[in-house]
Amino acid sequence: MKLSAVDLSRVPDGGTASDAYANTVETAQQAERLGFSRFWVAEHHGNGDSLAGTTPEVLLGHLAAETDAIRIGSGAVLLNHYQPFKVAEQFGALDALAPGRVDAGLGRANGSPAVDRALGTDRRVTNPDEDHREKIEAVVSHLYDDYPAGHPYDDLTIPRSDATPPKPWVLGSSPSSAKLAGELGLPYCFAAFIRPQFAERAVETYRAHFEASTLAGGADEPEAMVALNAVCAPSDEEAARLRAVAEATFARIARGETANLSSVEEAVDELGGVPDPTPETLDEDEWPRAISGSPETLAGLLDQLADRLGVEEVMIQHAVTDHEDALRSHRLIADGVGITPR
Repeated sequence: MKLSAVDLSRVPDGGTASDAYANTVETAQQAERLGFSRFWVAEHHGNGDSLAGTTPEVLLGHLAAETDAIRIGSGAVLLNHYQPFKVAEQFGALDALAPGRVDAGLGRANGSPAVDRALGTDRRVTNPDEDHREKIEAVVSHLYDDYPAGHPYDDLTIPRSDATPPKPWVLGSSPSSAKLAGELGLPYCFAAFIRPQFAERAVETYRAHFEASTLAGGADEPEAMVALNAVCAPSDEEAARLRAVAEATFARIARGETANLSSVEEAVDELGGVPDPTPETLDEDEWPRAISGSPETLAGLLDQLADRLGVEEVMIQHAVTDHEDALRSHRLIADGVGITPR
C-alpha cells in the first residue's frame, strides 16, 4: 500500500499562522523521510485564526524549497473561486520550482455566504457540473499547452520546467465528482472523511464511467485514491482519545457551529467521554468518518477499506491538535503499513 498525507495547516492553540506553516513544513519533511508518496495541502477560507491552509499555491512554493523528492500538491484548489488560466500559471510556476513532482488537485466547494461574496464567487451557477468540467479541461489544457491551433488561447504559455507537467487529479466527495473524473479520464481521489457513505458507490461510478482521456496529461486506465481521517498511537485506547477531536469537530459541523477545537481535553469534554476504540474489523457496510488505532490495528483497518474500493493508495487526513502527536501518528502509521523510508 502507498501512503500519502493531506495537511490543513492547523493553527496551534496560542499560536499564529507562522507556527502552523512551520508545522506543515516539518510534517512534509517527515513524510518524505518516512516514504510517503505525496503531501498535499488544503484550501479553507474564512477561519484563518484556526486553519491557515487558505492558499495552497503559496504554501506549495515554500514546500518545494523545503523538500526534495516527495510529490507535493493541492488537496484541493477550489476551481469555483478562480479562473483556470491563473490556476494553471500558479501550478506551472510550482512545476518550475519542483520539476516533475507537482500534483494539481482540482475540486470545488462553497464557503459561507460571506466567504463567497469576498471571493467574488457566484453561488447561482446555472449548471455547476458543466462549469466545473469546463474549468478542469481548461486548467489541464493550459498546463500541457494543448489548445489546438486557432484556439483563442493557443498562443498563451505558462512557466514550466522541462520535466513532466503537474499531474491533474479530480477531488470530490460524491458520485457526481467521480462520474466527471471518469468521463474526463483523470485520476480521482475520494474524500471519505467528508461523505464516507458514498465511498464505494463513488469509486464504482468512477470506474464505470472511465474513458481513456483525450486530454494531454490524462490517464489510460482508472487511478483512484481514498482520503481517510485516521490517527495512530501506541495503543487503541490512546488513539481513540486523540480521535475525539475529529469526532467533536464532525458533531459541531453537523450542528452548524464553528468547528474550532483547541485540545483533546476540550473535545473529550464536549463528547462526554473518550470515544470507543475503532474495532479491528469493520462491518461490511461500515464506513466511519474517522478511524484510530495502534499501528497494527490501523494497518488492518486501512487494508480493509482500501480492499473494498480496490485502491492501492490511501491519503491520511487528521485532526490532531498537538503537533508532536500528529508527527508520531504519521510515523506509527508508516511503521504499521510497512512503507519503505527514503
